[in-house]
Amino acid sequence: MFEKVNPSHPDKLADRIGGAIVDLGYKLQENPKIAGECLIGHGDCHIIIETSVKYDEKDIREIVNRISDSEVKLDLKIVPQDVHLAANQNEEIKCGDNGIFKACKTSDEEKKLATIVKDLYKENPKDGKYIYDEKTETLIACQSNIKTEELKEKLLKTGIKNVIVNPLGDWTGGINVDTGATNRKLGSDMGRAVTGGGLHFKDISKSDVSVNIYLHKIANEQNLSEVTCRCAIGDKNLVINGKEVSYKEITDEALKYIKEIGGFEKLGEWGLI
Repeated sequence: MFEKVNPSHPDKLADRIGGAIVDLGYKLQENPKIAGECLIGHGDCHIIIETSVKYDEKDIREIVNRISDSEVKLDLKIVPQDVHLAANQNEEIKCGDNGIFKACKTSDEEKKLATIVKDLYKENPKDGKYIYDEKTETLIACQSNIKTEELKEKLLKTGIKNVIVNPLGDWTGGINVDTGATNRKLGSDMGRAVTGGGLHFKDISKSDVSVNIYLHKIANEQNLSEVTCRCAIGDKNLVINGKEVSYKEITDEALKYIKEIGGFEKLGEWGLI
């Protein structure tokens, strides 16, 4: 069973806003240090950023309004990163957080639903969330700004046997109906691989970002049902599948992946699946 939300879901708006702010940080500074949270909904957007970057509030406001597709009141707090955490990265790239991580090869169920949702989003880029149960071949779809019967007809054409559409009826969705918060839809982003930490609104030195991406890459390239590792702040090397891997290699591979997909904002749209 797998849930997938699209990039207009309020939680994904928060992830995308965080990603865009990180993208800007990398333009303003080499190897920036960034960790933030975003909460958006009902006309307000609250953002806290711990960072080494000197952001201009005007730029943050433009990002929020562009991605939320609305004028919202911005409550912004920017503070320096803790001096002890910042010092950890002074001399060389080392693990920037504690964590236990797991990755799984993306399943056929996850691939199928992700493909369906991405294709539908091209036609209807509005707030939506979907759950697919492979055992019963049932898809539950909650999609805003589309007629229930129209969406049901589209979904039945995908070959899924049982389709339940908008159980409560037609709805409009968006941040005036719901609130969105950073990293609240990790199940959608990572499927069965969800453990501790979040993918979004953080620079690449944070293990939540780099290790999750690196393990996801290994699991899919090596056809592994599961791959795990643990890390602690200051680690220079991690043991993965019995092999010692430098943290620099992990961050280099993760940053390469981010660049290939188009940036941290793009990671915020769909996650790893």
